[in-house]
Amino acid sequence: MTKDKLKTLLLLHIMLMIYSMSGICSKMASKQEFLSFKFCLFYACIIGLLGFYAIGWQQIIKRLPLTTAFANKAITIVWGLIWGLVFFQEKITVGKVIGVILVVAGVVLYAKADGEEKDE
Repeated sequence: MTKDKLKTLLLLHIMLMIYSMSGICSKMASKQEFLSFKFCLFYACIIGLLGFYAIGWQQIIKRLPLTTAFANKAITIVWGLIWGLVFFQEKITVGKVIGVILVVAGVVLYAKADGEEKDE
């Protein structure tokens, strides 16, 4: 793997971590009174984060195959689990861990099978 590809993958993962933070803002906004200052502030953060993600995603798919980029997108499930624990004191249960493992494994298997299909 080249240095440029590793750099692109690192940037993809940083961008996906930031993208997953929109979920934090959504949950925080849901706890506020509708159209209050804090509600609007959280929704402005969501729009900003998703705008950043949209621009970054376009740059990433210029540099990586779409299958690879989508396979790495499954990491947002892991970030969601971490953010739930850190910001909302949600418990990480065995069922949640098994669910994350199944989703990530499924995406990896799909991406790997797609890569093998292209080689043929």
